[in-house]
Parts: sequence; structure tokens; C-alpha cells
Amino acid sequence: MLDLVVGGFYGDEGKGKVIAYLGLKDDPKLAVRTGSINAGHTVTLEKRTWKLRLIPSAFLNPNVKLALGPGVLMSLDVFMKEVKETESCNRIFVDPHVGIITAEEIEEERSDEYLMNVVGSTGSGTGMAEAKRILRKLKLARDYPELKSYLASVPDMVLNVIEAGGKILVEGTQGTYLSLYHGEYPYVTSRNTTASGVLSEVGVGPKYVNQVIVVFKAYVTRVGGGPLEGELPWEEAQRLGIAEIATVTGRKRRSAPFNLKLAKHAVRINSATQVAITKLDSLFTEAKGVKEYSKLPSEAKKWIENIEAELRVPVTLIGTGEDVYDMIDLRKEKGVM
Repeated sequence: MLDLVVGGFYGDEGKGKVIAYLGLKDDPKLAVRTGSINAGHTVTLEKRTWKLRLIPSAFLNPNVKLALGPGVLMSLDVFMKEVKETESCNRIFVDPHVGIITAEEIEEERSDEYLMNVVGSTGSGTGMAEAKRILRKLKLARDYPELKSYLASVPDMVLNVIEAGGKILVEGTQGTYLSLYHGEYPYVTSRNTTASGVLSEVGVGPKYVNQVIVVFKAYVTRVGGGPLEGELPWEEAQRLGIAEIATVTGRKRRSAPFNLKLAKHAVRINSATQVAITKLDSLFTEAKGVKEYSKLPSEAKKWIENIEAELRVPVTLIGTGEDVYDMIDLRKEKGVM
């Protein structure tokens, strides 16, 4: 049984929090991350915060094995740093086909005026490394002796857990509208960030998928170039309490109100079976830290119920604060565990 978590907007939806919560609550046997180091996931537990670019956000549960799928691009320094920070040395696995970003790709990307100034690249080397992988020039994890003790076939790991009746949690990165194929090209990332693309980076077929959880924030943010319907001035975003700084780049995020049109399309293209909504407390301050739906302010409940009616998919997880456990979990009530 495999549950897949993806972003519904332009990334930064709070997937790290949702995945960390599911890792603790559902106790999966294995958590697999896709994507690259150009996407950061933030996890906060009991006032301690981790900002991760590679290690799966389910690392908080010490019983969960962690893995980077074959479609991942990583750098050795980020990997080693995060293994140490998360104390995951003995339970993190890297597929031999994972691509390795080096200083060369980072320099090439940062020297590309189009990528940096038009598209708004993070300058992490991800795009250049992906291009080299397509040209079959990039070195892979199997080429580095320092990774030897971490190497394992992640598709085999996933299938073995499924065949034994275990649970898999798959962590997508970025968001639907940053997809190379389905986003607002050219203001996109270098991979397919929708559910189908994430699954291909893991290396297993769709018949194993149990749930597809699409994560939306209670408002929309994006970094870099490209359109953003209803974009608010930075000062207005600050006044409304929705001004943010990006995890990886430290850039100011552009902000806009929740976009139902984008959300509806994301639900369709990702075949969503559940919707998670984070940062409800940014819109409704009285919702902060609430863990029971009945205790939400009436305006917040009305807002959630309207979105659920419009999307025609159950809203099952509602984030009400930074901490992993600031979460309302309605999956059991709605029969979609």
C-alpha cells in the first residue's frame, strides 16, 4: 500500500509538515523522497526546526526506513550534512541511479543569465544536472565510493514492503504548476512534479497506489518568474500575515489568495483522493493550534467546507500551526485511511 503526497500550487504548500505528520501517525515501513536539492521541506517538532532538501520528512519516526528514489538528483555535501542533522545514517538508502550534482553544474547554472534572471532558477545546479543526465553525461550515485554503504535498489525496497503488506509513504517536491510538462513553461522546474512524475521517480507502477494526497496552502505563494493570479504587494502580504521567505533560497515569496481554479485542475491532473490544507491559522488566527474540527471558528469551518464542495474531494488533513502535531486529522471520519 503506497500513499503519495504532492503539491497542488507552486510548491511551498507545507508538504514537509504533512509528510512528517503521516510518518509519525501512520508508522510506514518506508518513506521515499523524490525531486532534488532545489526544493526545501520544513519540519518543526517541539520548537525544533529542520530545513531539509534531501532526507525524507518522515525521518522523525525512528522506525521508518528512508530512501531517495532513482529519479532524485542530490549533492554529496547536502546529503552528508542532512544525514548527520537527522541522525539517519543507519536507515537512509540511496538508489544507485540517483544523479549527483557537483560544483561544476552549480557554476554552469549560476552563469546562465536566462535561467537565473528570466526563469528564476534557485542556482542549485539541478537544471544543469538534469540536462546532463538526459544527455547521459552525469555521474550517478553508484560512481562514488563514499556512497557505497548507502546504495540499494529503491524500487525493489518498495515492492518488497508492499508484497509483505507494509505501508509506503512517497514524498513529492515543489508543486503541480512548477511541472516541466504541466506547469507554466518556461517558469517551471526541470522535472514532472505531478503524481505521475513523482511515481516514475520512485520506479514503481500506479497499481500500487492507495491514496494521492494533494497539499494546498490556505493561500498561494511562488518564487521566481511567471504569472501569479491575484498577486499581492509584499506590504499587503505582511499585513495579512501571509508573507514568507523561501526555505532554500531565502528569497521573498510572492503571495496571492487561495485559487480555486488552480486547485480544481491540480485535483484532476493528480487524481487526488484526499486534500490537505495547511496554514489555516494564517487566515483564521483563532484556529492556531486547534486539533479538533469541532473547535475551529465557524468562519474557518465554512471556508474549508466550501473548498471541499468545490473540489469534490474530501479535505482530510488541516494544518493549524508550525508544529507537526498542529493538525486536524479527519481521515477516519471520512473513510479514506
